[in-house]
Amino acid sequence: MSDTTAAPDMLSWTCPAPLRDRPRVVMGHGGGGVMSAELVEQVFLPAFGQVAPGGLTDSAAVELGGARLAFSTDSFVVRPLFFPGGSIGDLAVNGTVNDLAMSGARAAYLSCGMILEEGVELATVGRVAEALGAAARTAGVRVVTGDTKVVEAGHGDGVYINTSGIGLIPPGVDLRPQRVVPGDVVVVSGAIGLHGVAILSERENLRFEVAIESDCAALGGLVEAMLAVTPDLHVLRDPTRGGLAASLNEIAAASGAGVVVQERAVPVPPPVASACAVLGLDPMYVANEGKLVAFVPRDQADAVLAAMRAHPLGAGAAIIGEAVADHPGMVVARTGLGGTRVVDMPLGEQLPRIC
Repeated sequence: MSDTTAAPDMLSWTCPAPLRDRPRVVMGHGGGGVMSAELVEQVFLPAFGQVAPGGLTDSAAVELGGARLAFSTDSFVVRPLFFPGGSIGDLAVNGTVNDLAMSGARAAYLSCGMILEEGVELATVGRVAEALGAAARTAGVRVVTGDTKVVEAGHGDGVYINTSGIGLIPPGVDLRPQRVVPGDVVVVSGAIGLHGVAILSERENLRFEVAIESDCAALGGLVEAMLAVTPDLHVLRDPTRGGLAASLNEIAAASGAGVVVQERAVPVPPPVASACAVLGLDPMYVANEGKLVAFVPRDQADAVLAAMRAHPLGAGAAIIGEAVADHPGMVVARTGLGGTRVVDMPLGEQLPRIC
């Protein structure tokens, strides 16, 4: 890590594992880990009622007029608004498009809700809107409805965005963690950890020898290429908050299968590995915004992997492990030294406000 023009404000960083018995919301409740799950299960679900069939996933698969629809919503509060490799506008499109893609659906329409802070420059709002529109065109999705609200100065970070999306799920596609069985192969679409480290480096004015950019991208085309090989993929997940570790733990818990990951097979770029070593982070827990993890039947794994590698967003795809009958609901990693370590569900979050 090279010298910086200003030292990072370590005192402003959020503890990644705040106490769970606090009576108030803390940053960890939004981190995609154990605390997020407890908030949903103990507060929201009892109030809202029954969830869609298939349980809690990135998007809900629902029946409407004889069609199977994927429906998802997401809010984006990232700071800073612009970062290496993207912006909050890109995230607002790609995050929702990817949630739909994890159900096998190609996004068709989005809504966009803008929450603007009083005093933010209109030029900044314009840049965000332009980025959002460009990302939507790239993803092949239309923004067809929206809303704008303004909050008082000091009650926001310039721009917050909510997007909701709908898309059609093709016949024969049934992607959900309950379909995972021992013997399934675990495939990741490429290098992990880029988005979280890119956000942290920009926010805290950290500079590394090699520039690290977010992997923010829409994954609908990659998923279509995979489904063209076989519609019998078992589950897909985009490892955003909580990183690859959170996604694998969620799948293991919902399926009842164990998961074994070969640590050396996980594609971690050297700059991300170096940054994480300096900052005391585990790349498995760092957020991504343009990657997916798939559980694939073993007899289809080679063909699916080849199709992924033929797509620009899957060129770095790799097999990293398998589902097993042992230690049901638990994720373990085989280390390069021959040992085994448990990969727990994160409690809160390592890096706050990454999406």
